[in-house]
Amino acid sequence: MRRGAILFALLLGGCAQPPGAGVGGGIVSTNPCVDSVLVRILPPSRIAAISHYSQDPSATSIPIAVARRFRGIAGTAEEVIALHPDLVIASTYTPPATQAAYARADLKTLLVGIPDSIAESQAQVTQIAEAVGAPMGGARINAQIDRAVARWSSKNGPSPSALLYISGDLATGGNTLLNDMMTRVGFRNAAASYGLTHTGTLSAETIVTQPPAVVIASERAGRGTALRHRLLPRTPQAVFPRVLINCGGPTIPLALERLATIRAGL
Repeated sequence: MRRGAILFALLLGGCAQPPGAGVGGGIVSTNPCVDSVLVRILPPSRIAAISHYSQDPSATSIPIAVARRFRGIAGTAEEVIALHPDLVIASTYTPPATQAAYARADLKTLLVGIPDSIAESQAQVTQIAEAVGAPMGGARINAQIDRAVARWSSKNGPSPSALLYISGDLATGGNTLLNDMMTRVGFRNAAASYGLTHTGTLSAETIVTQPPAVVIASERAGRGTALRHRLLPRTPQAVFPRVLINCGGPTIPLALERLATIRAGL
């Protein structure tokens, strides 16, 4: 993660004025995954505000030091409209009332969903980059993802089963971006084999009777970790940093590298 922090510091260095300074204009993002793309492809002066989630260590996908250089907002219609942005980029899960308020204020809005695969994530990066007039920045991110996929994809050997917990007792199942990344590096997603689609919980009986070859979790210690150690005392446990779980896009290369490293260590 040190390399990423240095890159961001260079990217943001030398700004004549704080990001979001001035009255009106710029891009407002209320989605932390959009934030992680914007800070890589736009000059800080064009970003009027980012999601407050990006300033939360448990929810961000960018270094906290970088996130705190920008105005953070909760995403309420009132605070977004008050900024008079040129474009608002938000989640498709944004409440209809908030979307309606944006429309009444005549704000240009782009809603993005949650990608379920590497290809969908790359398409979303392209969509965001084109919307903010920085297509080359999006192409650069996608080229980095392509190189990582080529480098870390497993082309032969066994496919050990892995159970990946994104938080507490929530495991990632099939039809998810994490599932795509797991299978790319040569894992078999145990939760998908159990029948779990997307994200959800698994019964202790299922885990014990069909134990995975490795348990991967975003936390080093906690109630969920302690329970899994009791249920699967002989199963290796590996840490997958939360910052690699929250979003796709620019995070994918590091996530693939970490997953491949875990598999190689089995």
